[in-house]
This record gives sequence, C-alpha cells and structure tokens, in this order.
Amino acid sequence: MASKILLITGDAAESLEVFYPYQRLLEEGYQVDIAALTKKQLQFVVHDFVDGYDTYTEKPGYSFPADVAVADVDPANYVALVIPGGRAPEYLRNNADVQRIVRHFFEAEKPVAQICHGPLISAAAGVLGGRTSAAYPALEPDVKAAGATYVDGDAVVDGVVVSARAWPDHPSWLRAFIEVLRVKAPVG
Repeated sequence: MASKILLITGDAAESLEVFYPYQRLLEEGYQVDIAALTKKQLQFVVHDFVDGYDTYTEKPGYSFPADVAVADVDPANYVALVIPGGRAPEYLRNNADVQRIVRHFFEAEKPVAQICHGPLISAAAGVLGGRTSAAYPALEPDVKAAGATYVDGDAVVDGVVVSARAWPDHPSWLRAFIEVLRVKAPVG
C-alpha cells in the first residue's frame, strides 16, 4: 500500500494549488486523500493576476470531491500534509478538527507543504511561531503576528515545512517538498 498524504482544502480553494500538488504527489507514488469540512463535491476558484489590478482576480474553477471529512481524519495514518491556498484557509482555520490535524503534523515533525493563504491555518493552530514561512505577500503581517519570520520566497524550507507564495512558485515549491519527502517519508 502506498504511503498516504493528506491534503486539507475546501470550497474557494485555488484550483491550481489543489491540483498541482495532488497530481504531482500521485505521480511520485503517494496516495493523496483530500479532506474538507464535509465529504462532498468541492468548488474551487481560479486566482489570476491582471495588469492594473491592485490584487488578484477570482473566477469559478474546477469542482472535485473530498475523500473524507476532517472530523473523520486520523492524522497518524498519513506521512505528510499539504495545505493549499485560496480563500478556503480563511474559514478552515477556525475548525477545531483542522487545527487538531495540523498540530499533529507539526508536533510529530512530519513533512508539511503550505502555500499562499495556507499559513493562516498553521497560524491559527498555534504552530507557526518560531518558524520561517513564505505566504501570499499580503499575509506578511499575519505570518509575523503568529510569531514567525516571513520570507518572500518561492520555496522556503524550515526543517520539514516547505512554503511558497502562490501557484507561480509551484515548480520550486514541489521540488523542495519532494526532496523533504524522499528523506523523511519516502514512498513505501
């Protein structure tokens, strides 16, 4: 049986930030389970950068089913965690089960990949303090308020935690995360 990776997401997650790590980790031989607040069909969004806009734009994206509800997740069954961005982290961070799961991965020193608004979840879980993390640049104050050092980078590695700003960073972010996985949680 393949090693399992958990990907926590929800409605209004950034499509590319869900599908790129999902498919890339499947390609590496991992089983990837998508967890959401409930086991249902999720609706993702597409964030894009348009000249003249002060921030990103949002359009409807892909739809995809969640495999499991976060209340039913036993994080001990997973070797690593992925936290995509988009708007989903804004409400997922308030869920006690999401916080429980995220704390497990950080406390057990299991590999974690977080991108864009994903660090909002680790901040709310109380595990970002003392770490170094990238995030969407507008979240620099949130990362610092959580007691972490913010880095504006495409693949920030802090031990087993790999973070990035947004989907344009995917190649560097996933390359660094897979390097961590090959050492700490190889396919097995």
